[in-house]
This record gives sequence, structure tokens and C-alpha cells, in this order.
Amino acid sequence: MDEKKWEVACTASGMTNANIVLGRLETEGIPVRLKYEAVGAIYAITIDGLGKVDILVPASDLPKAREILAQTYDDGDIDWETR
Repeated sequence: MDEKKWEVACTASGMTNANIVLGRLETEGIPVRLKYEAVGAIYAITIDGLGKVDILVPASDLPKAREILAQTYDDGDIDWETR
């Protein structure tokens, strides 16, 4: 049984956005769980909270996760490889 306490790091609108956040956090080594209503995922409904997806992380990783999610990037921040 998992003994970790999980906290909501943020809430995404729909599974596509949730999976982007999940990938960003997992890349930084933070475990992630998604919590959502099945009907929103099945029918891809994103109105009235049905498409809402809570992104959960272990409580001990919550400050780091929020710091990562607060960072923004633009094209100048990325070292694009030219060929």
C-alpha cells in the first residue's frame, strides 16, 4: 500500500493539458497521479468541471512541483540545434 500523502499541485482543463503537466513534472523526477471524473475523459467534455483533472504529487514534492510549474519559457530560452 502506498504510504505517501498526495497533494494537488494544480488543476488542468482536460486530459491533453494534464498529460503535458504530467510529462513536465515526471521529467524533473516528481511522481504524478491524475484524478478525474471518468465521464469527462470518456466524452472529452471540458465544461462545468467535468473535464477537470487534478494533478497530484507527493506532499514532500509539492513546493518543487509548484516552482517548476511557475516557470515559463520562450523561444529565446531554448538552445535550438541548427542543421
